Amino acid sequence: MPSRRSPRSRDAKRPAEATASKVVDKVADKVVEKIAKQAAKHEQAVTKAAEKIAEKAARHEHIATVSSHRAEVLDRVAERLSVLDVWTRPEPPSRRPRYTREQIAVTAMGIADREGFAAVSMRRLATELDAGTMTLYHYVRTKDELLTLVTDAVMAEVVLPPDEAMPGNWRAALTTVAERTRAALQRHPWILDITDDPPIGPNSVRHFDQSLQAVASLPLALADKFDIVTAVDEYVFGYCLMERNNLQADDTFDEEMIAYVNDLLATGEYPQLAAMAEANGLAQSWAEISDHLRDSTRFARNLRRLLDGIEADLATR
Repeated sequence: MPSRRSPRSRDAKRPAEATASKVVDKVADKVVEKIAKQAAKHEQAVTKAAEKIAEKAARHEHIATVSSHRAEVLDRVAERLSVLDVWTRPEPPSRRPRYTREQIAVTAMGIADREGFAAVSMRRLATELDAGTMTLYHYVRTKDELLTLVTDAVMAEVVLPPDEAMPGNWRAALTTVAERTRAALQRHPWILDITDDPPIGPNSVRHFDQSLQAVASLPLALADKFDIVTAVDEYVFGYCLMERNNLQADDTFDEEMIAYVNDLLATGEYPQLAAMAEANGLAQSWAEISDHLRDSTRFARNLRRLLDGIEADLATR
C-alpha cells in the first residue's frame, strides 16, 4: 500500500526549503556581483588600452605630419635653390648665343606691361622673340626662373646705377630709394599682382644693400635699421598698390550707390560720414575722396611725415 505523509511532516519541510532558497539567492548574488566587478575591471582595462592605442596613434600621426611638413619645406628649399641656378648656370654653349637672359627678361616685361603678367608664358615669349619654345628652355628652364629674371629686371630700375652716388643724409637717401622704387612700380604695376615669392636675384640684393647704406650713418643697432628701411619699403609698396587700384577703379558714383550709402547713413552708425555728407552732399564728398586718392603729391607728403616720425623717435634715444 502507498505510504502517506502526515500534514505535519509536509509543513516541517517548507521552512527548510525556504532557507535553502535564500542561501542559493545569496550565493547567486555574490556570483553576479563578482562577475560584475570582474567585468568592470575588464572594461577599465580595455578602455585604458584603447586610450594608449589612441595616444600612440595620435603621436604617430603627429610625427607623420611633422615629417611631411619638413619634407615639403625641404622640397621648397631645393626648388628655390634650383631656381637660383639661373644666375650661376653658364649661357648655352655656342660661339655667339642668339639670346641673353637679359633680353628674355626685357621681352617678358614688355608683354607684362601691355597685358599683365598672366599673359607671360614660355610659348608667348618664344613668339615675341621669333624663337622655338624649346630653344628658350636652354636659357630659362622653368616659369619660376623666368619670374626670378623678370622680378630682378624690375629691381634693376630701382637700384642706383654705379655712376650715381647715394646721398649722405639718411633722410635724403631714403627718399631717393623710395622715389626710385615708386617709379619702377608705376612703370610695371603688374609686379604687385605676383603673389609668389621668387628667389632674389643680384639687383634685389643690391637694393637691400643700398637701403642699408642709406641708414648707415645712423647710430643704431642693426635691428633698428632694419625697422626703418622696412617701414619705408612697406609704405612705398602699400601706396603703389592703393594708387594702382584707385586708378583702375570706376569713376562713376551712380544714383543707386548714393541711395545705398544714404540708407547706411540713416542707421546712425556712421556719424563722421553722415556729418561730411550733410555738410557737402554725399556725391560731392565722394568726388573729393576720389580726387584725394588720386593726388600724386600725397606720396611725398606722407613719406615726409613718416620720416618726421622716425626722426622724432631718434631724438628720444
